[in-house]
Amino acid sequence: MATQLAAQLYTVREFMKTPKDMASSLKKIRDIGWEAVQLSGHGPIKPQELRKMLDDAGLSVCATHTSFERMRDAMDEVMEEHRILGCKNLAIGGLPGTYREDGAAGYARFAKEASEVAKKLAENGFTWSYHNHSFELERFDGRTALAILYEESDPQYFLGEIDTYWIQHGGGDSAQWISDLKGRIKLLHLKDMGIVNRQQVMTEIGEGNLNWPRILSAAAESGVEWYIVEQDVCQRDPFESLAISLRNLKAMGLK
Repeated sequence: MATQLAAQLYTVREFMKTPKDMASSLKKIRDIGWEAVQLSGHGPIKPQELRKMLDDAGLSVCATHTSFERMRDAMDEVMEEHRILGCKNLAIGGLPGTYREDGAAGYARFAKEASEVAKKLAENGFTWSYHNHSFELERFDGRTALAILYEESDPQYFLGEIDTYWIQHGGGDSAQWISDLKGRIKLLHLKDMGIVNRQQVMTEIGEGNLNWPRILSAAAESGVEWYIVEQDVCQRDPFESLAISLRNLKAMGLK
C-alpha cells in the first residue's frame, strides 16, 4: 500500500461538535488539500450520517480513536460502525487509567488483555494500534512502560501508533521507536515540538525542532502506511495549522 497523509480531526475538535459544524469542517479540510482523516474528538452522530458527510466532502477514513472499553465490551457494534465508515484501522487514544494505577503490573496486564481484543478484531479484518503519550516513558525496574506494553503483548496483533511529539516530550527518540516497531506500525502520529518563551509547544510539522529526515526515513523502512498529523494545541487557527503541516510534508516528499 502506498503511503498516505491524513489529518487527525482531534486537531479541529472545537469545530466538530454539531452535525452542521462537522459537515462544514470536513469540507474545509478537503479544500485545504487533505484526502483522508482519522476520526477522534467529534460530537455525537450516527455512523451512516457521518459517512455521507465524508463522502460529500471527498474524504476517506484511515483510522479512528475508539475507547478500549467499547472495543472490548461492544465489539460487534464497533466493527459494524467501522464497516459503515469504510475503515479497517482502530486505535485507542490512551491507556485506560485503571491499568496505570498498578504500575508495571498494570501495563503488563493491559498488554495481555488488549492482545486478545486485537486478535478478535484481526480475525474480522481490522487492525488495532496503541497511541502513546509521554507517561509511558516512565521506567519500572529499568524498562519503560511503553517497552512493557510492546514486549508483553502479541506482536502479531498489538500494533503501535507512535506519536512523535509525546516520545520527544518523554525524553525518547521517535525515530528509534519507529524503527524498533518495524513491521508492527501502520499508523504514525506526526506532531512537531518547538520552544516559545522557554516552554515546550506543539507546532506545525516542520516549524519545530524534531528531526524529520530521520523520522520519515525510519517510518518508510518500518512499513508505516498512514502519516497522520495531529496538533492538540495550535498557536493559530487549527485549519491554518493543518494547511501549513500539509504543505511542509509535501515539501519533504510525502504525498
